[in-house]
Amino acid sequence: MKIRLLTFCVIFMGMTALTFAQEEEGEVQNDSISLVEQAEREAKEIRKQIEAAEREAKEAEKAAKAAKKEQKRADKAAKRIEKLNDKISAIRKTLDRDEKKVSKISNKMEVDKIKGKLSPNDIAKIEKKLSKLKSNIAKNQEKLLKIERKL
Repeated sequence: MKIRLLTFCVIFMGMTALTFAQEEEGEVQNDSISLVEQAEREAKEIRKQIEAAEREAKEAEKAAKAAKKEQKRADKAAKRIEKLNDKISAIRKTLDRDEKKVSKISNKMEVDKIKGKLSPNDIAKIEKKLSKLKSNIAKNQEKLLKIERKL
């Protein structure tokens, strides 16, 4: 009877140990499955963060390109305005110079006429020269008006 009791106790303890081992093994499997699921969730979150960072980087790059393009436009416009201002100053200089020439030649012609130093041919040449200068002045004034309108 002792052997039967001993055998029964050993088998009973063995069965109990096996059931506990199986329960622990199931928990380990459940724990490993939950860890894998948690790792997958974390990986998805990290992917989302990376995608968001990439989108932000693309948007920042687009904004930088747009700012650079706008800067180029502004520089180009500034250069254009500067060139127009240079042309205006050059035309005004030419106008002033031509007007001074006209007045100087007219005055000299009047003085020489009074003194009687000019022949009719000389007077015709001087008047032709004066008319050329006056037409140049008129053309330059038109150019000046056109350029000032562009500004």
